[in-house]
Amino acid sequence: MNEVFFLIEEALEGGYTARAIGEGIFTEADTIAELKGNIREAVQCHFDVPNVPKVIRLHFVKEEIITV
Repeated sequence: MNEVFFLIEEALEGGYTARAIGEGIFTEADTIAELKGNIREAVQCHFDVPNVPKVIRLHFVKEEIITV
């Protein structure tokens, strides 16, 4: 595996959450900068050394609701 994908969302209680697609990795943080560090650490802990992905892709999801 050369890369791993994360969905980034704003948490209801504040801050951000990150969930890996297809992997059992989840982390959260108060800021984007802190979240990126947490994601790197979580990826390194999740994979064995020779299998650590070279690229981490972040997909930011923002939900908006509008009325008709």
